[in-house]
Amino acid sequence: MRRLPLAAEGWPFIVVPAAIAAGLALVGRRTLAMPFAAAALASLGFFRDPERAVPAVPGAVLAPADGRVIEVDELNDPFVGPAVRVAIFLSPLDVHVNRAPIAGLVVRAAYSRGRFVPAYRPDAGDMNERCVLHLQGESARVTVVQIAGVVARRIVCRVGPGDKLAAGERFGMIRFGSRTDCCLPRGAEVRVRVGDRVTGGVTVLGLLS
Repeated sequence: MRRLPLAAEGWPFIVVPAAIAAGLALVGRRTLAMPFAAAALASLGFFRDPERAVPAVPGAVLAPADGRVIEVDELNDPFVGPAVRVAIFLSPLDVHVNRAPIAGLVVRAAYSRGRFVPAYRPDAGDMNERCVLHLQGESARVTVVQIAGVVARRIVCRVGPGDKLAAGERFGMIRFGSRTDCCLPRGAEVRVRVGDRVTGGVTVLGLLS
């Protein structure tokens, strides 16, 4: 059976307003039904989850999300060590499903409560609600951080310590606008720069040395 390209978390946001719209339309309240129908259609777009052809590139670190690169900087990550962070901003129009940047073992998945400042702010990664995922690959470690934004109020991480992920495999999503950071070892060859558009599970952020 062919998979319907929608994230499972989206069904309540689609079915409930669609049912209300249908009920109102059946009793002749079509004008009142229109906002609910529009909400259902908007949710269909937001929760879309298309299949992706993951590139077979040796040593590749793939984009964990769709969006625009807003930062490429160096830092010391507690798990990776000296690292390069690529920050990706997701607008409400982007696909919000997150994908594993490398094949590896989930060492840690830690959720933290926080604020909801705009996700494009440099300090959003330290202040906002977030989930930090540590992945141990065959030859390198990578950290992925799911960061909520002003509109996003719910981070979904479907994996935990001990789980194994393939490169490009879905592991969660963030609802309604957000940011996803990827920290790769500083020795990697970074292939993107600020302003680039990337596609989760497809775009190569960098090559591990």
